[in-house]
Amino acid sequence: MEPAAAPAPTVAGLLEPLLRQHDLPALAAAVVTSRGLEAIGAVGVRKRGTEVAVSTNDLWHLGSDTKAMTATLVGKWVERGKLTWETTPAEVFPELASDFHADYRGVTLRHLLAHRAGVEANLNWARLARNGTVREQRLEAVRQALAAKPKDPPGSAYAYSNLGYVVAGAMVERISGVSWEEGMRTEIFAPLGMTRAGFGGLGTPGEIDQPWGHASGGEPVRNNGPAVDNPPVLGPAGTVHAPLEDWARFVADHLRGLRGEPGLLQPATYRTLVDPSLGGDYALGWRAVERSWGGGTVLNHCGCNTMFYANAWLAPARDFAVLVCANQGLDAFPATDEAVGALVEWWLARKP
Repeated sequence: MEPAAAPAPTVAGLLEPLLRQHDLPALAAAVVTSRGLEAIGAVGVRKRGTEVAVSTNDLWHLGSDTKAMTATLVGKWVERGKLTWETTPAEVFPELASDFHADYRGVTLRHLLAHRAGVEANLNWARLARNGTVREQRLEAVRQALAAKPKDPPGSAYAYSNLGYVVAGAMVERISGVSWEEGMRTEIFAPLGMTRAGFGGLGTPGEIDQPWGHASGGEPVRNNGPAVDNPPVLGPAGTVHAPLEDWARFVADHLRGLRGEPGLLQPATYRTLVDPSLGGDYALGWRAVERSWGGGTVLNHCGCNTMFYANAWLAPARDFAVLVCANQGLDAFPATDEAVGALVEWWLARKP
């Protein structure tokens, strides 16, 4: 009698040893194609020190993986003719233009989304959030961002900037007449069926009903709930949360669009989003790099609000993507990176 074949590995089975090796509270991951979610798994606990297991239904904070969504929202308004990739803040905010530093006269949406505008990485977001509505705070961020001399001439150098995305978000708010959050709900989430995607921190305060944030080192943060996140003014740069299934819907739409299939945007717009036309490897909300396992150019972005970590890799030429999340801060990156590698290998073995 031949020995029974070993059971086929699962996503959870691939994540479990990485969870133990890196001593994380939880890991969750999904494989996505242009058809949608193909495989999913989650291991570990929502909060260290408890036995409340995570599930494949849980929400995860996506941090700067929000940036690809903001760039997609900009793409919607470019297609409608209300913006172009070369639109300047001075054109959108003429009443503020006289206060902008002269070197910012030529800065464009493309510069902002490609981190080549020369603006600072961040402002004092907590101080900015003390006064006015969130939209008023973003307008103030525009004033502060563009009043000082650029760190580098716009377009000349890459310098990652959350502030640049807040300026871009404020530009969309001005031309659309609604908040960035409302624009995301109506233009991105609703059309894609992302019914549980939202903004800010996770869970009901004091209850372990969603993954709980953990600082680097693995200590649970003191509180949870919607307010436990970066201030909402930072939204366009990184406050979206979603279950893996909803995030997969956004990524599947990108994979379809890059294959020339119907999507939220026109095929040419998807190609613009992933083209680092200003140099380097950062396009508009995505890094575009070469990987043999992806059959050529692949897309990557990571996100972290210091309490959660999210890592996405898309291989359009081979029509799949891998999404990995952890409920721990920056030091969760190695585990998510190894999880991506394991899932890429596993998927390609299944789908040569």
